[in-house]
Amino acid sequence: MALDDRFDDLIASLGGFHRSWLVYLGIELGLFASLREAGPAGLTIGDLAEATGTRDKAIEAWGWAADAHDLVTLEGDRLTADEDVAIVLLDELRPEYLGGQFMHATVASLDWGGMADFFRTGEPIRERPDRYRVAIERLTAQDIAVFFQEALSELPQLVADLSKGGRVVDVHCGGGRWMIAMARRFPALDLVGVEFEADSVARARAKVEAAGLANRITIIQGGAKTAGQAGEFDLAYFQYALHQLDDAPEVLRRAWEALRPGGRLIVLDWPLPSERDEFRTRHGELIAGVQLDELYQGTALATREQFLAWFAEGGLPEPVLIDLPSGASLFLAERT
Repeated sequence: MALDDRFDDLIASLGGFHRSWLVYLGIELGLFASLREAGPAGLTIGDLAEATGTRDKAIEAWGWAADAHDLVTLEGDRLTADEDVAIVLLDELRPEYLGGQFMHATVASLDWGGMADFFRTGEPIRERPDRYRVAIERLTAQDIAVFFQEALSELPQLVADLSKGGRVVDVHCGGGRWMIAMARRFPALDLVGVEFEADSVARARAKVEAAGLANRITIIQGGAKTAGQAGEFDLAYFQYALHQLDDAPEVLRRAWEALRPGGRLIVLDWPLPSERDEFRTRHGELIAGVQLDELYQGTALATREQFLAWFAEGGLPEPVLIDLPSGASLFLAERT
């Protein structure tokens, strides 16, 4: 690559840093949502500030910058939203949803003040603030869309069985969003979420109560190895969770034991590429950045091969591996 081309490439990356924060502010403050609701007429800078409880001068600066980054259109004093941008940043039920990834990346970067020390010492940070787990829950909204639109289309028998009812456990359930979505999609299911972070447990219970599903969804505060009693569940589910847990093989073994005959264990995750060429893609670029954050907090993404090895070490049968269009992978084992 010529020097001028390399300069343009790197300055685009610098602009991408600022663009990510413009997206974060647009989502967190409700700017994109308010503009979308206003429709083609849009809103003046003053109207947008009033609608979102923000200051005119700050919104003016955001509007100029967001227009420069092709996130909104600014004509005179009036801002309008692009519907395609709104779909990608706001619509959590679509697999194209990226709003959660922007939220996670920016919120995670707030903790990176000690990253250089981590490189020098190898010591990860001891804990992360509640805001990080809130961001993770927004990130995994994309995983829920992937599960319903991509994973379930690959598993028609699972859909048929869940439609008849049963009991499901979500291990390391976070804020409980997947279980709420499952309860609505499959009205005959009862679900149990296991979560060890106290703030996530509180958010999950509040969301379940607000959804009117407390009679069908139970949130238990406990470790990942307390999935349930032997033969209690028809489905054990791990969503972007297994790679973060201590002793993954033992966690899998305990969840496997909690399944009834005919039960299924599903892991949905975003594996680390196994080959260098996989990193040289847009998906690989994003995964490499996430891995850096994972290592900083003392966890690590895993390759497909590592997930398969965890199943074997836990004494489970070799799972079916399904690579999904979004870049996520699904691992499925069925208990006979």
